[in-house]
Amino acid sequence: MTTSFWQVLTALVLGIAVIVVLTARYRIHAFFALLIACALVGVLVGMPAETIIDTAKEGFGAIMKSLALVIVLGTCLGRVLETTGGTEALANAIVNKLGAKRSALAINLTGFLVGLPIFCDSGYIVLSGLNNSLSAKTRIPMAVMAGSLATGLYAVHCLVPPHPGATAAAGILQVATGTLLLYGALIALPVSIVGWLWVQKAGRKYSNASTAEPTKPVTDWPPLFFALAPVLVPILLIALHSIMPANTPLRFIGDPVVALSIGILLAIPGKRNWTRAAFGHVLQDAAEKAGGILVIIGAGGAFGAILAKTNLGVHLGEQLNLSGWGIVFPFLLTALLKTAQGSSTVAIITAASIVAPLLPNLGMAAGDGPLFAVLAMGAGSMMISHANDAYFWVIAKFSGLDTKAMLGTYTMASICMGLSAFVIIGALWWLKQVIH
Repeated sequence: MTTSFWQVLTALVLGIAVIVVLTARYRIHAFFALLIACALVGVLVGMPAETIIDTAKEGFGAIMKSLALVIVLGTCLGRVLETTGGTEALANAIVNKLGAKRSALAINLTGFLVGLPIFCDSGYIVLSGLNNSLSAKTRIPMAVMAGSLATGLYAVHCLVPPHPGATAAAGILQVATGTLLLYGALIALPVSIVGWLWVQKAGRKYSNASTAEPTKPVTDWPPLFFALAPVLVPILLIALHSIMPANTPLRFIGDPVVALSIGILLAIPGKRNWTRAAFGHVLQDAAEKAGGILVIIGAGGAFGAILAKTNLGVHLGEQLNLSGWGIVFPFLLTALLKTAQGSSTVAIITAASIVAPLLPNLGMAAGDGPLFAVLAMGAGSMMISHANDAYFWVIAKFSGLDTKAMLGTYTMASICMGLSAFVIIGALWWLKQVIH
């Protein structure tokens, strides 16, 4: 199969356009949009039908092999913590430690910690009752409290495994999950604070923008150990996995699959009155939610395999001088995709499929290059969260904020967060180059 540069470029642009239009305009599930894009790109570059199907299957299976268990177990850990009340216990402990006057900062840090194992939309829904009550009690405007919680959850969601976008990109670019988790968490913390700083300033303008009623949060919380240990122990084990020698016990239990399983076991005793039916229901919910995520990631892997078959990297490398772009290209590409179609997960998976063959041209194929490419895509996937992002409407619905307040606080905060994350990543990347 011989293809020209312009043929491949046209196929790529039309493939991305199909993903954006189908997901953003027609609300087609990303799985089907990605599969349609696979078929379209394959046909446009002249692949036989059988080759398109076989390549898509191989790409789907390859990414499932490396990510499926991590996504399912990560989702399960989050659901168990939601059910036991561990998330509320953690939030309550942080608020009590920092005091009522610092409730916005406390809920931001809570979002950061809770967001490590729990997806941002679920985390916001679980903590919204406590957040609403704190806003009413402290008289801090809901726009400030909602934005503080939302940005804490969002920073982690875009940068840290086992969240699906970061995890999938790590699989596509062959980056160690433990290393990405460590770097992603360290970058996400100051980025979360940047989000809080923005909404602290901007949210005061919208003191009457919320229609949310204060709710009484659940107070039947587990001991703090059963809220904190399931979050921190897996992170510590996964981080150790990336630095321990092979064939050592710590390296084995630091495998993400084993570490997340340990986290689930630590979370289960947080609820004393488990029934067989209730526990089964939690596991079923986790498996069903994970299934929805996995089909998107699998379709993203299929799309990446089709792109690889077109020799996209070779064509673009011959025609474009990307040597000076470094982390800028992955960041801008992901930011464009995120802003256009709304989903951080779809944006980073699509971008990773395009960036992977271009790493040599970007000067990022060796050493920590793939790691920083993934981090740059994570920063880009924060830009720009607005009305086409489902998380935008979760925040608006559960905080009672109108669209104007959401755009002025959360959307603007997402821009500040994406840019600050990129600056931090860029500084670290430059420092790495200087040292080596």
